[in-house]
Amino acid sequence: MAPAAPAWALDLAVSEVRLEPCPADDPGAQPELKRPSGARCYALRGTVSNPRSQPVIDADLFAVISDRSGEPVLQNRTRVGSLGDVPPGNSSFALRLAVPAGTPGPLRVSHAKARGFNAPVRVRAGSGDELLPLEQALLDPG
Repeated sequence: MAPAAPAWALDLAVSEVRLEPCPADDPGAQPELKRPSGARCYALRGTVSNPRSQPVIDADLFAVISDRSGEPVLQNRTRVGSLGDVPPGNSSFALRLAVPAGTPGPLRVSHAKARGFNAPVRVRAGSGDELLPLEQALLDPG
């Protein structure tokens, strides 16, 4: 069996990025007193653009999230989550983030970018399993 071709990293543009509290009926938006982690749920939403004619595989989203004073909210971490596969064109995304309770707002998102590959680099999910049910609910708030 021939070895697999190497996967090349590809950068994708990210736009319309916004960070907002999770909807009140979202399972991640439980009242703080019921959450042992002392965190608040936020939804990071935006659009990712794939200019290629083929999907970008296993894409991750990177960003710096800062509090009111400009301090990073996610210490030593710029990868904020996985976007999975990104089809050609523009695609909406939504990721759930846990932000430490008491973080002074408003929160600001900067340096958002996505990076994926031209071939799989992770174990593949089954058909229809690309998004977790909670992530799918964030994309379809209706």
